[in-house]
Amino acid sequence: MKHSTERILTTHTGSLPRPADLVKLYARRANGEALEDGVLDAAGLAAMAAAVDKQLAAGIDIGNNGEQQREGFFLYVQRRMSGFGGSWKRFSRADIEQYPEFKAVLEAQVGAKVAVSNFAPPRVTGAIRYLDPALAAAEAVEFKAALAARKDHFTEAFLTAPSPGIIAAACKNEFYDTEAAYLDALGEALRLEYEAIVDNGFVLQIDCPDLALEGHVSFHDEPDSKYIAFIESVVGTINRAIRNIPRDRVRMHVCWGNYEGPHTCDIPLRKIWPAIRHAEVGGFVLPFANARHAHEIKVLREMPLADDQVLVAGVIDVVSNFVEHPETVADRLERAAREIGDHTRVMGGTDCGFDSSAGMGRVASDVVWAKMRSLSEGARLASERLFK
Repeated sequence: MKHSTERILTTHTGSLPRPADLVKLYARRANGEALEDGVLDAAGLAAMAAAVDKQLAAGIDIGNNGEQQREGFFLYVQRRMSGFGGSWKRFSRADIEQYPEFKAVLEAQVGAKVAVSNFAPPRVTGAIRYLDPALAAAEAVEFKAALAARKDHFTEAFLTAPSPGIIAAACKNEFYDTEAAYLDALGEALRLEYEAIVDNGFVLQIDCPDLALEGHVSFHDEPDSKYIAFIESVVGTINRAIRNIPRDRVRMHVCWGNYEGPHTCDIPLRKIWPAIRHAEVGGFVLPFANARHAHEIKVLREMPLADDQVLVAGVIDVVSNFVEHPETVADRLERAAREIGDHTRVMGGTDCGFDSSAGMGRVASDVVWAKMRSLSEGARLASERLFK
């Protein structure tokens, strides 16, 4: 994993806006409609190629495929693995339930969207196994080919895969006797995908909203101690799943969800960080741009990263159509450098993905790319000050 040795490098968290026509295809499939063979694959491949070009044009140093070939950051696993069937209705979020007027506004907004909801995920009714190991590498192989065909290149490239914990939390277990057995099965299945990403030359980013968001979703009526025990179990499962991967080829994204909402029920970083930091990864991608968690970056001074770990500091909000001024971006990056104590171990990034479930993004596509350009310009300004 690259460090910012000469300037602050820029990256993001994974999902990028999908074209409207691609979102419609995903929504149609999610609603049970049969699609013509090859149509969705071709649309996803074309969207991936366009996402690569847009990242390069915006000055992103460490880019990915935009998750264009998936309907969601974790929902896609039901098409690659056995054991999934039907659906169920997830508990919303405690902060949404706490504000009924806001809940009504949010439901009206979501109801008007053509999108794939991740709050009606599948259930698990059988053994979790990869249907075909080749499926684990297909996305990486296609991304690799797209990069090889271009004159311009990223400084480094990454691909995302979900935490076993978010699947365990979202997809109701109706097969395994214990949560531990369920997590173990998910970890072993995901190991194939994790290793395929790294074997094809990419940094692996493991997406772990379960390690922060689930405190007021799956564990909304439970004590913090029970939730923290779940975090410890998930981190242990991840460590076993990445046992064959060098530590410096993995980064972990943790967040409280990329939705616009009060976030007044979010568990503080200080409570969960002692468990999260046991992950055997080379860096963390954390959200410090939003109004609820920006102050928590100081936790990393009190409980610092390991000397070999990097921080991708979220300095761009992904649920607001405000375009951050480059000076604001630079200020946030400089603060991150002060808190970490080493500017070479800081990168600039986004708080979360912009469209983690197809069509659910809050930020208009053209504004997303303006934000990305501002991220690059802000990193340039911060570099001028930090690399004197």
